[in-house]
Amino acid sequence: MSLLKLGFYNQRFHLLRFIPPQSSNVSPSTFWVQNLTNNNTTNHSSLSYYTPRINPVIAKALRTEASATVQPIKMVKAIRVHQFGGSQVLKWEDVELGEPKEGEIRIKNIAIGVNFIDIYFRKGVYKATTMPFSPGMEAVGEVTAVGPGLTGRKVGDIVAYAGNPMGSYAEEQILPADKVVPVPPSVDPITAASIMLKGMTAQFLVRRCFKVESGHTVLVHAAAGGVGSLLCQWANALGATVIGTVSTKEKAAQAKEDGCHHAIIYKEEDFVSRVNEITCGKGVEVVYDSVGKDTFEGSLACLKPRGYMVNFGQSSGTPDPVPLSALAPKSLFLTRPSMMQYTSTRDELLETAGEVFANVASGVLRVRVNHKYPLSEAAQAHADLENRRTTGSVVLIP
Repeated sequence: MSLLKLGFYNQRFHLLRFIPPQSSNVSPSTFWVQNLTNNNTTNHSSLSYYTPRINPVIAKALRTEASATVQPIKMVKAIRVHQFGGSQVLKWEDVELGEPKEGEIRIKNIAIGVNFIDIYFRKGVYKATTMPFSPGMEAVGEVTAVGPGLTGRKVGDIVAYAGNPMGSYAEEQILPADKVVPVPPSVDPITAASIMLKGMTAQFLVRRCFKVESGHTVLVHAAAGGVGSLLCQWANALGATVIGTVSTKEKAAQAKEDGCHHAIIYKEEDFVSRVNEITCGKGVEVVYDSVGKDTFEGSLACLKPRGYMVNFGQSSGTPDPVPLSALAPKSLFLTRPSMMQYTSTRDELLETAGEVFANVASGVLRVRVNHKYPLSEAAQAHADLENRRTTGSVVLIP
């Protein structure tokens, strides 16, 4: 790309365009110069080779600029979405990757977490800011470059991130340095990648959105899923009685291993009736519902007076609108939280991630990375997750 510069030479003002040399025989400090101030547009003598020798300071700046223009572009592989749709719209492509700017780092991804939010963006339920785009909200990688003047990060650091900016389905990526957290040596990178988004989601759900305490009874939908399994473990560790819904006997067994005291196979029995039976008609303090449309109304029915309905996903579709009057008979609370609003400051991010990693290291949280796919096979990973063929966490390996 040509560059415009302003300059003075022989006491006259000149507007110059500097064009990198096309020949390998030409020095990098030599380049085409077109004097745009020359009014004779047909006079091609204004286009010539030029090696700056006038002012050492200007010459150094021009040589640096010219050298920068001929640097090779780094290409990496990434998954790209050019149109909304099924898993087949995930394309394996080459993309350009620049150098980190001020406040940024470049990381080479080691493992990438797969989450249902990636499917929402792929289908257009949530709107990406650009098109095409690379999905992915979670990854762990090694720092390979840092932006100018950046402190606190260095090449070789192992870091993790979850949330914005989207785009982790790539071999390498540029990230804001203040959005990543260090991964402690006690947690391996694949485990960290599988738990960052899901673990921090579980943390704010049980610790801040509704603070689970000993003696509470909670209902967790999709109890054998990535977030659901962590919710069961964490709520159980906090002393709550945990009721979970699952789709199969195999998932029911896993949920019980994860601290779920009562596993309901919703395909075989009505979960509302079963919750009512388990709680002796009292209901539960909180429902954590990531399923959405298929479970929403039933979830409201399971709550005790002044109970909390926490809808944090919609794997079965967006729930139908609920009139405020529907909450009135039991004075219910309804919230649709997002992790981004619970980790909006650097301190909140570090505290949330730190508690997740500490619970993994201590054994409070057991992470099941049951499914690993090559990054190039992200479409298959999406298909399996969307069709409930997975349990625990799913990761992509570049």
